[in-house]
Amino acid sequence: MALVLALAVFLWFIGSRMNMPVSARLLMIGLLYVAVMAVHVALPEGHALREATGGSAGEWAVLGLLGAVVWVYSKGLAQLRKRVLPENRAKAAPSTSSAELERNARHIVLREIGGPGQKRLKEARVLVVGAGGLGAPALQYLCAAGVGTIGVIDDDVVENSNLQRQVIHTDERIGMPKVFSAEIALTAQNPFVTVRPYHRRLTADIVDDLFTDYDLILDGTDDVETRYLVNEAAVRAELPLVSAAISQWEGQISIFDPSRGAPCYACVFPEAAAPGLAPSCAEGGVLGPLPGVVGAMMAVEAIKLLANAGEPLLGRMMIYDALYADTRTITVKPRPDCPVCGKSG
Repeated sequence: MALVLALAVFLWFIGSRMNMPVSARLLMIGLLYVAVMAVHVALPEGHALREATGGSAGEWAVLGLLGAVVWVYSKGLAQLRKRVLPENRAKAAPSTSSAELERNARHIVLREIGGPGQKRLKEARVLVVGAGGLGAPALQYLCAAGVGTIGVIDDDVVENSNLQRQVIHTDERIGMPKVFSAEIALTAQNPFVTVRPYHRRLTADIVDDLFTDYDLILDGTDDVETRYLVNEAAVRAELPLVSAAISQWEGQISIFDPSRGAPCYACVFPEAAAPGLAPSCAEGGVLGPLPGVVGAMMAVEAIKLLANAGEPLLGRMMIYDALYADTRTITVKPRPDCPVCGKSG
C-alpha cells in the first residue's frame, strides 16, 4: 500500500510542477485507484502484482470510501458558501490585525469592556492638554489601552528637571518639544495608535476648532488660565473633561461635564487660588511618582467613559494624599449661578 500512496504523491507533485489544475491531478490519482482495485479484484490472491500493491480489496475499498466522503463534504461546503448572502459573509476589520487583538486581549476578556468596549476605544479621539507630569502617564496608558487617536498639545520643551517625574521623556530628548518627544514614545509603544502632536500654546482663538476633532478632553496642565480656558471650551462643545491637579504630596481628580449633570470646573473653583496658596511644582516641589499615580487615574476615568464601564467620577472628586496613604472622595455639585454652565451663564 505504501508504494501506491507514494506513487499518488508523486503524481500530485508532477501535476503541480506542470501547473495542471487540481481536477486533473485528482483524476490521475482516481485512475490509479481504479487500476489498483481492478488488480485486487481480477487477480487471484497471492499474485505478485497484488502483493506489490499491498493490502486487500477490502482495505482499498475502505480507503476509497473515506476519500469519497471527504470529496462530497468539500463539495457540499463549497455550495453552502455560495449560498451565503454577501452582507452576511464574515469580514475581518481592515484595521484590526491578530497582533492588535492579542495586544488588547486582557481588555477584551473584561466583562465591563469586552469586544464592543475595545472597539469604542479604538474609534475614540482623545485630546490631552499638557505633556508634562500628569499628561505623560495619561498618554502612555491611553496609548497602551488602544485609544485610536490621541492628540497632545503643549508649547514646552523637555528639560532636565522634568525627568524626575515626566516618564514619557528621556535624557537624550532634552531640548525637544514635549509633544514630539511624546509622539516618539507613543509610536514606539503602540504602532496601531495615531498620535497628533500640537507644538503650540492652547489659546482662545484655536481651542473651539481643536476640540471639535475630539470626543474627550484630558487636562493636566499647571497653568490656571489654561484650565479655565479648557473648561469653558469643553462646556461649549459638550465634551467630558477629565481634570486633575497635583501639588507636593497630594493630587485630585474629577470629571467635569454639565451635559451629564456634573458640574464644570468653574462650579467647583469659581476663582483661581490666591498667589502663594497653590505653589507650582518648581516652587513647592512634587513627589516623583505622584503624577504617575494621578495621571494613571486620569487614563482609567477616560477609558471608563469611552467604554461605558463602571461609574466615572461624575459629580465626585477623588483626593489622594500620598504622604499618609489616604484617599477620600467628596461630592461636587453644579452651581446654578455658574457663569460658565449655570442657568444665568
